[in-house]
Amino acid sequence: MAIRRAILIQPGRDGRYFGRATSEPYTLMRLASLVPLAIPVEIWDEDLMRLPIETLGPHDLVGISAKTLLIDRAKLLARRIRRQGATVVIGGAHVTLAPEEVESWADVIAVGEGYRSWPQIIRDFDRGVLQQRYVDEEWAPLDSGVATLQDRVLQQVDEHRNYWTPYLEITRGCPRSCTFCTAIRVSGRKMRLRPIAEAVEEIERRRLRRFFLTDDNFGLNFRLYPEYMEQLFRALARLPLQGWTCQAEQMVADYPDLLDLAREAHLDKFFIGFESVNPGNRKELGGKGRGEVAHHREVIKRIHAHGINVVGLFVLGFDSDTVETFQAARDFVRTSELDGVSATILTPYPATEQRRELLAAGRILPHDAADGDGLSWAKYDTNHVTYLPAQMTPAELANGYDWLCRQLFHPAQIVRRGFRAWSRHPLAKARVRFVSSFSTDIGYRREFLHRYR
Repeated sequence: MAIRRAILIQPGRDGRYFGRATSEPYTLMRLASLVPLAIPVEIWDEDLMRLPIETLGPHDLVGISAKTLLIDRAKLLARRIRRQGATVVIGGAHVTLAPEEVESWADVIAVGEGYRSWPQIIRDFDRGVLQQRYVDEEWAPLDSGVATLQDRVLQQVDEHRNYWTPYLEITRGCPRSCTFCTAIRVSGRKMRLRPIAEAVEEIERRRLRRFFLTDDNFGLNFRLYPEYMEQLFRALARLPLQGWTCQAEQMVADYPDLLDLAREAHLDKFFIGFESVNPGNRKELGGKGRGEVAHHREVIKRIHAHGINVVGLFVLGFDSDTVETFQAARDFVRTSELDGVSATILTPYPATEQRRELLAAGRILPHDAADGDGLSWAKYDTNHVTYLPAQMTPAELANGYDWLCRQLFHPAQIVRRGFRAWSRHPLAKARVRFVSSFSTDIGYRREFLHRYR
């Protein structure tokens, strides 16, 4: 079947916030850039637009990418699109985690990264020989480069006008074994590195002045590949960046020389997975942390000494947590000098060790059916209780989390942390760092409020 056009869809959830969306379709931008120039390609972001599904037809190939909490929305969109006669390919994290479930209702599923399988899907569709399942889980090295973002894709997405924070990827993968994390399954255990010149070229061509690194554990490269990190930071230091942020773990505090280079490279803040204030949860953290408050404080202090802010990420509901854990978490955040905070409920995602253990113990709560023939994953957003805690009732976990977030994200606390974060920046960067000093907490507060939508 001759292909008329390729459409890539990001299902909506949040809509616009002061005129812009918060989640840039970075993966779809990369996939769209793999479409041959002879084939028209469009990216539809449901947070920005009403999807013109009525314009689709039998010669259109439609790809939908969805994480777990949006897979039900993807299913509804797929049904509408298939009624138009178009062919639907479902990819993204949830398909990689639970392929058999999605395979039951999609025309085609793309398991894994998609950078190899998506071009093959396009070719097979054009020749009329589509398979039902394509798998790309070889976790190929990135040193030969990834797909360059096409100019037509950048013009269409218009990221500086439509999105608050551009995304960027420099490394991929994570060898840690946290029981609750999907990174190993979605991105592989091996840390893979893009060529530095390629990453710099992308920053310059996209005219980025600030960005958020989507890398699962960028900070682990401090230990694994310090020479690469030194070269990368020196290259970024030469760019006119206003600031950028990344995900890391506590061990970055052990590398003072790299922290100094990171500051010179315009790194604004680390998002660090402290995960817990309860040492009893250490087994669940895969070597990333100890759950010890004294160690958390020391890490924050040492990173601050190098002029970099710290956003603390915490998960509530591990098996050693009790109703007293919420007060302990609140007290730690209030006295820790953190510059921002995220609190989430432990969520047993498909294909994780944690979910397997909870299923075996009969501790996964029943789903609410989104329709008559499937499971709803909408509550797998880290804001809802989806399992039976070990030392609390589901209601106690939900109520404790509610109380904690109202404490952490009270406007007065956001202002307090924001001004403290802003004051850490040198005067020369105070103007450009003002909004970012408050935006992280505001974003996490909006995410928490999804509990009431």
